[in-house]
Amino acid sequence: MAVTTRYIAAGLTDAGRKRDHNEDRFYCDPDRGVFLVIDGVGGHAAGETAAETALSILQARLERQTGSPADRIREGITLANNEIYRLAQSNPLWQGMACVLTVAVVEDGQVTVGHVGDSRLYLIRGRTIEKLTHDHSPVGEREDSGEIGEEEAMRHPRRNEVFRDVGSDEHAPDDDEFIELIEAPFAPDSALLLCSDGLSDLVPASLILKLIVQHAGTPRKAASALVGAANSAGGKDNITVIVVEGDQFASAVLDAVPSIPVSRGAFLNRWAFLVYGALAALLSVALLKPHWMWTPEGTAFGFGEVRMPQTWRVGPADSIGAVLKKAEFGDTVVVEPGTYREHIVLADGVSLISERPREAVLQSGGAVVVAKDLRRGRITGFRIGSNQESSIAVGLRIIDSNVDASDLEITGAAVAGVEIKGNSAPGLIGNRIHDNPGTGIWIGDTARPRLIHNIVIENGKGGKKPGVEITGAARPVLVGNTILNNTAEGIWAPAPLDMDEFLKQNYVDPKRQVRAVSR
Repeated sequence: MAVTTRYIAAGLTDAGRKRDHNEDRFYCDPDRGVFLVIDGVGGHAAGETAAETALSILQARLERQTGSPADRIREGITLANNEIYRLAQSNPLWQGMACVLTVAVVEDGQVTVGHVGDSRLYLIRGRTIEKLTHDHSPVGEREDSGEIGEEEAMRHPRRNEVFRDVGSDEHAPDDDEFIELIEAPFAPDSALLLCSDGLSDLVPASLILKLIVQHAGTPRKAASALVGAANSAGGKDNITVIVVEGDQFASAVLDAVPSIPVSRGAFLNRWAFLVYGALAALLSVALLKPHWMWTPEGTAFGFGEVRMPQTWRVGPADSIGAVLKKAEFGDTVVVEPGTYREHIVLADGVSLISERPREAVLQSGGAVVVAKDLRRGRITGFRIGSNQESSIAVGLRIIDSNVDASDLEITGAAVAGVEIKGNSAPGLIGNRIHDNPGTGIWIGDTARPRLIHNIVIENGKGGKKPGVEITGAARPVLVGNTILNNTAEGIWAPAPLDMDEFLKQNYVDPKRQVRAVSR
């Protein structure tokens, strides 16, 4: 059984001072030991689309703890790569989009790293810092070989060029020159830093080490200090950092920063007045705490304490809904095993996660889980279904929302296991939707969902319904799904959609494959 090392961790992303949008994404899950930094490539809409796609697919795969960490990482990065590539071919505005990323999974005293591009992972122990990843770029290769130094590399005009990325071409998990896989011990007195090049292009390793050591025991402050240092150096790019500390790291570096003695006569020196005046000015800035921050609306400048994403926990005696009302954009709500009989309304930008896959059960009348008017959000790992005391109409209803749903089991819904309405563009990844009297997945209006590697079986027994029903002007993407033994055809779709493509990209019951229906 995998044992997760005890540690504390925090992540932070910031648009920087030169960009009006943020193409970076990160994921920090100390409960599962999964950490991820992604840097989108390809312009505003395309770069963000690539990063969001990679984030949703990697989250879904890495949270399913089947297979070794190395296998999960390789599979997740490859799935993300091929989906980004497919999306880029489908939309001229997304041509050339891709991302670079670094993934770390910590289990059994070891960190397993999957890396593509020029984001980085550092290992800190005592007063030393070591870059474990290699920059997949012309300048990075020269720096790693010792041909040029760190300072010269940071100033090099070709610094941002990369020769490996996620999404510009199709790949298999074991392709040469694709995923760099690294395994290293992660001792309790060590720390990890994952970061995008918005930090490493502006802040040298020596200062990174100093700031992490100074804030040992408080990774949130360390993350904020690192982002602040990059912005102070110009903030020319988006900046994303994750700091992960073993439970003995703080005590191991307690004496890392020696005290500086001050003589009694120092205040009498006229130069001292200038020095202390400058220190007073710096102190006032420190008290006001000015900072750039990333919000759902874009970059904003603010004062005061930087609010870091928080993790909330819910037990069987608690209300999930009550905690979701308290959570803010970027937070995570972890639900312990148990049965929760309440109607759930997802919160904007909040991740709702079952601590152990499908051991947290959601039950209520009507629609059990609703996502409405959400810019971002996520639900993963739950079992959603009816019991003898109540019947459900819909397991998960998504309206005008861009949420991701992964590793769910949905059963017993009279109308539909999943219902997607409005101008929604969610991702359904790795779910099992079965034995619903109604349709397995219903998609209508102008929705553009991505259905990837779902199992949709044994649905429609309440009235000859299909596994997937597409209506109106909906334009879903279906890749790698298994659609079998539903009472009607596997897929109902309007005639303008490419039926052959559905059959080529998915495994659909050979006896009852696709039925063309009117809008």
